[in-house]
Amino acid sequence: MKKITQVAAVVLLTVSMSSCATLFGGKVTAYQKTRPAAGEPQREIRIGALVADVLLFWPSLAVDFATGAIYKPQEKTSTNLNSNSSSNSNTNSSTKATTSTKADTNTKASN
Repeated sequence: MKKITQVAAVVLLTVSMSSCATLFGGKVTAYQKTRPAAGEPQREIRIGALVADVLLFWPSLAVDFATGAIYKPQEKTSTNLNSNSSSNSNTNSSTKATTSTKADTNTKASN
């Protein structure tokens, strides 16, 4: 019984001393590791990992902040999709203008 209690205590200490975002947050990206420059938006913190670190073992916050794992990964932006759709709309509007010009020319010719 004493051995089981010791093993349980070691497991409990190991789990409580671990930093949640480092263990369960996945791979830390370069975006999470680098500090934003002056004028850039601040990185968002993973609230769940922060709360878990505070409740389980608050010194583990130092590990999460040191590794950058406490920060959310960079969201994927759709700038390529937006630029492609705007170029497509420009192409469509120029096509419509060409079509309407031909229609105007045909109407004038028939009058």
